[in-house]
Amino acid sequence: MSSSAEFTTLNLCVLTVSDSRSLANDSSGDFLCEALKAQGHHLFDRALLPDNKYLLRAKVSSWIAEEKIDGVLINGGTGFTGRDSTPEAIKPLLDKEMPGFGEMFRVLSFDEIGTSTLQSRAFAGLANNTFVFCLPGSTSACKTAWEKLICAQLDSRTKPCNLTNLRPRLRE
Repeated sequence: MSSSAEFTTLNLCVLTVSDSRSLANDSSGDFLCEALKAQGHHLFDRALLPDNKYLLRAKVSSWIAEEKIDGVLINGGTGFTGRDSTPEAIKPLLDKEMPGFGEMFRVLSFDEIGTSTLQSRAFAGLANNTFVFCLPGSTSACKTAWEKLICAQLDSRTKPCNLTNLRPRLRE
């Protein structure tokens, strides 16, 4: 999957969306932070917010406005309950959606949780030249998304192509 090309470190942010967790017990956010650092990326910022679409939109807007930030990983708020509002908060900020991410995530999740994957509204896209990934809040779902999809696409050595190497061309 990867070659001997040089690795490019990205500045990434992690946002956990939860009404019940705190930074002290945020295993999904902890996993994403540790995984991205283990890959060689830099954790630029981390936050935990309640499931409120306006608070989420404000935080993510500030991150995507910062030129130094290359990507945002959001976990939580992608389900079907009344409080789940991550898609409604974040999709209006996207310049382009990445439909294959959500589709592939649900295919991979099917092997783990069966038809329950239909309840996931995971998605990804591009906002102001910043990659945005919205994942379910479970640590297992975050591991699936990171290990099977995101990690390779944020690795400049992945062939035949990856998101990291697209960064210089996003402003064309």
